[in-house]
Amino acid sequence: METGITTLQNVKEYYGKILTGSKDLKTSACCSTESLPPHHREILSLVDDEILEKFYGCGSPIPPAIEGCTVLDLGCGTGRDVYLASRLVGGDGFVIGVDMTDEQLDVARRHQDSQMERFGFARPNVDFRQGYIEDLAAIDIKDNSVDLVISNCVINLSPDKERVFAEIFRVLKPGGEIYFSDVFSGRRIPAELRNDPVLYGECLSGALYIEDFRRLLAKLGCPDYRVVSKRGITLGNPEVEAKAGMIDFYSMTVRAFKLASMEDICEDYGQTATYLGTITGMPHSFPLDDHHLFIAGKPMLVCGNTAAMVGETRFARHFRVTGDRTAHFGPFACAPAAAKDREGDPCSGGACC
Repeated sequence: METGITTLQNVKEYYGKILTGSKDLKTSACCSTESLPPHHREILSLVDDEILEKFYGCGSPIPPAIEGCTVLDLGCGTGRDVYLASRLVGGDGFVIGVDMTDEQLDVARRHQDSQMERFGFARPNVDFRQGYIEDLAAIDIKDNSVDLVISNCVINLSPDKERVFAEIFRVLKPGGEIYFSDVFSGRRIPAELRNDPVLYGECLSGALYIEDFRRLLAKLGCPDYRVVSKRGITLGNPEVEAKAGMIDFYSMTVRAFKLASMEDICEDYGQTATYLGTITGMPHSFPLDDHHLFIAGKPMLVCGNTAAMVGETRFARHFRVTGDRTAHFGPFACAPAAAKDREGDPCSGGACC
């Protein structure tokens, strides 16, 4: 526990005292290079400059179809993603931002009234709370109370990631979603690097080995997560490369759902899913992840897990799912996008192709 407390203190010092803006970062790990959707860029043009300049993140972890949702942003920092989500959920939705760093929250709160005025909201639909993402109960986040949890390059900074994800699945409603961007690694980080304050603050030495992440979610009752996007991280700093250059780091956006019906492999129940083309900004297609692209109006074969993801969540009103789990036809021939290049890949005709 002492190590965990020390780590959190180091992170608070790094993001509250040492860094004055994204220009002070030593690598690109905590900097987003993703192209934002046009309607997200339009919203961010209404966000105060100080919020944007002092924000750190490695992706754009806000999924579509969140109108009216209750959203929780873990490690919200200056509130960029909170305010972006605020506009997207609208006046009937609500966004809670959680961060442990006073200096970051001061920026977020300082602009709250002006942001609500710019968005045209008669009453605030955001709330910023000082606390730790490992203990959401301490800041009054109730069981089964949140539709969507987002996080932008923050969970890697936690010394107790199992507790973070346990809290996430506690507060999510049935059918709710965790959608986050973070730094992952292709191998476990050596112990001596895990204690390096600069590497930790740069979102590197706390990165989860992707297979340990898979095991962790399975342990918590979520055997199927989906990768939305993935890019390799170039360290670009000689000092950092000398320490950690042998490790492959990735910025990934990942989604998972709180669904009791998830299985540990894709199973075939003869189900199909048809995207209705009704999600704002996505009239022609909807990418669930890196190997499921739904074409509007086209019935597509799906495994039982995918059928649940689009049929038992907030996406249900945007899809027509046929079939149930009455009849089972064996494993579903579904493979990630990277596997489709392998000779003899079995995927044929489903949404994964």
